[in-house]
Amino acid sequence: MFSGRIVGYSIGDRMGSQIAVDALASAVRRRRDVAGCVVHSDRGSQFRSRKVARVLARHDLLGSMGQVASAGDDAEMESFFSLLQKNVLDRRRWATRHELRLAIITWIERTYHRRRRQVRLGRLTPIEYETIKTTQVALAA
Repeated sequence: MFSGRIVGYSIGDRMGSQIAVDALASAVRRRRDVAGCVVHSDRGSQFRSRKVARVLARHDLLGSMGQVASAGDDAEMESFFSLLQKNVLDRRRWATRHELRLAIITWIERTYHRRRRQVRLGRLTPIEYETIKTTQVALAA
């Protein structure tokens, strides 16, 4: 929520617990020092699995789940998925999953993180916002 950056993601053909574990591993690799961070999710079975609970505990992450039938809890991610649907998934038919996977990753890393300015970030991209805020914190220390 800090910058709107997608810090961990995983793409698979089934929505099981392993996809959530892989997304968490991706976030941990990207952020490194994650102890105490809150990982918010909906109440999907993949997020309630023992595998996910073990990853959260291993990295001292705090799990948080939204209330049942409370769409507002996940508004930020629902907005992201809507943009992804409109800008990538619905643009054309994809011949292979691999082709689609590359298109999704390219859109996230090139467009969403580095080109798409967000009003709530003062018209900055997530990468620009993080760079400015990280620099300000380093200077204050």
